[in-house]
Amino acid sequence: MKNLSLIFLFCCTLLSATCVAQQHVMVMEIKNEIDPRMTRYVGLALEHATETNADIVIIEMDTYGGVLTDAKDIVDKIMAFKKPVWVFINSDAASAGALISIACDSIYMSPAASIGAATVVNGNGEKAPDKYQSYMRSIMRSTAEENHRDPKIAEGMVDEDVVIEGIKKEGQIITFSTTEALQYGYCDGKVESIEEILKKNNITSYELDYYNLGATDKIVAFFLNPFISGLLILVIIAGIYFEMQAPGIGFAGVAALMALILYLVPYYLNGLAENWEILAFLIGLALIGVEVFILPGFGVAGVAGITLTIGSLVLIMINNKAFDFEFVRMHDILLALAAAIGGMLGGTILLFVGGARLANTRFYKRVALTDTQDRAQGFTSGFAKESLKGKRGIAHTVLRPSGKVMIDHELHDAFTRGEYIEQGETIEVVDSETTSLRVKKV
Repeated sequence: MKNLSLIFLFCCTLLSATCVAQQHVMVMEIKNEIDPRMTRYVGLALEHATETNADIVIIEMDTYGGVLTDAKDIVDKIMAFKKPVWVFINSDAASAGALISIACDSIYMSPAASIGAATVVNGNGEKAPDKYQSYMRSIMRSTAEENHRDPKIAEGMVDEDVVIEGIKKEGQIITFSTTEALQYGYCDGKVESIEEILKKNNITSYELDYYNLGATDKIVAFFLNPFISGLLILVIIAGIYFEMQAPGIGFAGVAALMALILYLVPYYLNGLAENWEILAFLIGLALIGVEVFILPGFGVAGVAGITLTIGSLVLIMINNKAFDFEFVRMHDILLALAAAIGGMLGGTILLFVGGARLANTRFYKRVALTDTQDRAQGFTSGFAKESLKGKRGIAHTVLRPSGKVMIDHELHDAFTRGEYIEQGETIEVVDSETTSLRVKKV
């Protein structure tokens, strides 16, 4: 009987050992610049960790920093997360990277890693004004205090005037090596890998879940490329033009609408496109439409429309905060300008050089409605009592390509096939089978 009890006890012990709960460890990477894209990535990763009930989140980090406001957003997300968040600094955690690391519950570093150098710089790489340094000092200090790390050292990573006996002299900025970070409480262990971190914490049964963006998010990231943005702007301009040539929702109109959606949505999802920037863009397009279809000549509406359209396209692509460009790199501004102006110029050149040719291509005839709806086939869309084909008149407004013409003292809607006709010039009706006359300059 005693032997049976021992066997039963042994089996229970063995069973409990094999039934130790497996730890679900989610790993995400911060290995690029801290910007709105990284903020969104971290948010999505933490949402995934919540949905999959991860026990621990480990951030593998190698970054030289980025935008302060985005770093603060990431810190807030990490601090609000309910489960432990550890960071593995595989090489560098500089500037905004240092702030994010300090927000984590535990910091682990590879032998040759570093952490610190968190002075705020502007878009040109120069030291930002003191109000930004003060803000960064405050965030670094409060974040360090929250995770029981020396707040004075955190300030010393930002402010060169801070003096810490035995650690930092005046005029220096703290950047710790792995050994120094261990010595002063800014590193919980020197490790070579994520598996070694888990071993240090006596976690032997675990499942690693490496978070990667889904297909949809990868597509969103693809359309954030300034070159792709420029192509989309070109499609928008060209699509609107060809839709005006053949009124009604056709292929060109759908292409322009799809390009507009693919342009705006990725920037909006990544926090770059503000509501007011999108509104300014739409107002700009509306003003250009007013100038083309309603007001003769080229005046205030046209200039304001073009200015608003180009300006909003540029602002959508760069990470400004209500016209604050302090932390926007000049390189990013120039790329955005090149994409916006290049797309609009390319669209305009395409209209004047290839517009007529495209309308006659086999591809365009396949995807666009180009068939004539003849009266002999039962179509009666024209409202004129008699055909005006061959009739002459004058351009009552500028036609570029649409406008109004005067024929026999009566006004008619008219359009050209890409030809620009000044107000007052003589025109001839080429086709009058629709409600809008197709005309040419005599």
